[in-house]
Amino acid sequence: MERVSHGIRNLVISVPTRELADDISPVPDGVEVVVWAMEDPAPRDRFDMVVPPYMSMSKVLERLEGVEVGLVQGQSIGFDGVADILPDGLVFANAASVHETSTAELALAIILAAQRHIPSFVRAQDEHRWAPVFADSLADRRVLLIGYGGVGKAVAARLAPFETHVTAVASRARVEDGTQVHGVSELPELLPEAEIVVLTLPGGDATKHIADAAFLSALPDGALVVNVGRGSLIDTDALVAEVASGRLRTALDVTDPEPLPEDHPLWTLPGALVVPHVGGASSAMRPRVAALVTAQIERLRGGEAPLNVVLGG
Repeated sequence: MERVSHGIRNLVISVPTRELADDISPVPDGVEVVVWAMEDPAPRDRFDMVVPPYMSMSKVLERLEGVEVGLVQGQSIGFDGVADILPDGLVFANAASVHETSTAELALAIILAAQRHIPSFVRAQDEHRWAPVFADSLADRRVLLIGYGGVGKAVAARLAPFETHVTAVASRARVEDGTQVHGVSELPELLPEAEIVVLTLPGGDATKHIADAAFLSALPDGALVVNVGRGSLIDTDALVAEVASGRLRTALDVTDPEPLPEDHPLWTLPGALVVPHVGGASSAMRPRVAALVTAQIERLRGGEAPLNVVLGG
């Protein structure tokens, strides 16, 4: 039964793990935290906020059908597809502020790994071979950054010390924080000059296959295509064709399909580096999720609008 303190109903918050419950403790008076992994029916008929488990919302959001929920707080930045499975009438917030730095770190890591031939050195080490090569630098490269939201800006900030030439692209042209951001309509003029392309866009119909065969064919020989956004941004068949020909290289944190089947050509193509969607999977995540959930609790207690609402509301 829901507890009442001094005649005022407690805020009831659901989190998926005991670890997250511990991370947000102690909660203020009048806030009750329920640990619910969403594997079983809802233990309450009402929650002020529900935090679903990480990376498995498609399997559990149906548990909220018929439950009164003030806010569903996701643990990922991306929310493509959530509208299709979120019960009617619910409000959903994404985890902006949680994963941007880690995703940007990984973007830099796989760019550097691809440019400096790190995978081939690891294979040579496994074989006890000394195999030096003369590599492509990151310094002085022309980088086309497609997507200038939280992740894109974090990537741009980390590219700056490497003395790169970054051109930012977003859905519309603008000047933001002193940076000239180009519109996607300018891509035909920008792609032929790009030595490295970094995709940080969200998924969804508006961005599906933005990197299609025409996009890829417009890039110069030897260009590196990096995706830390969503796998659907790239036409995978077109990318495989370009990489298999030796004309382009790629470094991917996300793929389409995902997980990548074990017989997929991207696993073995020279010039392809694949990591298993781990951009946000670092030690930075846990305290940042806790900070976001804590901030949402404070806003709910104060009658303020929650942060990061992307659906409903």
